[in-house]
Amino acid sequence: MLEQWIHDWGYAAVALGAFAEGETVLLAAGYAAHRGLLDWGMVALVAAVAATLGDQCFYWIGRVWGVRVLARFPRLAVQFPRVQGLLQRYPHWAIVGVRFLYGLRIAGPIIIGMAGVTPSRFAFFNAVGALIWAPLFAGLGWMFGQALSVLSGQVQRVEMGLLLLLALVIVVWRLAAHRRRRREQAPH
Repeated sequence: MLEQWIHDWGYAAVALGAFAEGETVLLAAGYAAHRGLLDWGMVALVAAVAATLGDQCFYWIGRVWGVRVLARFPRLAVQFPRVQGLLQRYPHWAIVGVRFLYGLRIAGPIIIGMAGVTPSRFAFFNAVGALIWAPLFAGLGWMFGQALSVLSGQVQRVEMGLLLLLALVIVVWRLAAHRRRRREQAPH
């Protein structure tokens, strides 16, 4: 049932998750791709496009309604100096990197929109960031699946070894019990 849901709705879930925050959904989708339930390349592509579009929407919210957004969400206002400082020190890479900074995934593009970054500059570096971010997190999910498979294989080998050891103990115990009975029954 879960596999069918992933097959039917997996890419839509990736798009929705990547549009907003995305890391957890993308890690899970990478794992699902490792299991063969989704195509890894398609997961990365859908996530990159959705993340780009999501951040473009948040950028425009900041550009058009930024002052009202800051007044409504004071916690966002606290992040404004941090993002503005990043933009001053690293004008291009701050746009790429804000996607990777915890707590700034949505706030970052809003603040960047308020900071006067041109739409074309944001669009380009936002897309670059998404093209790095999406395969990276989908790849981490894939690698988690691979590590789990290796671990599972090792657990299976250990289980097999333990079963063989248990079988050996049972055989030795049965042989010893059989030998003891023969000695007890033998005339002295």
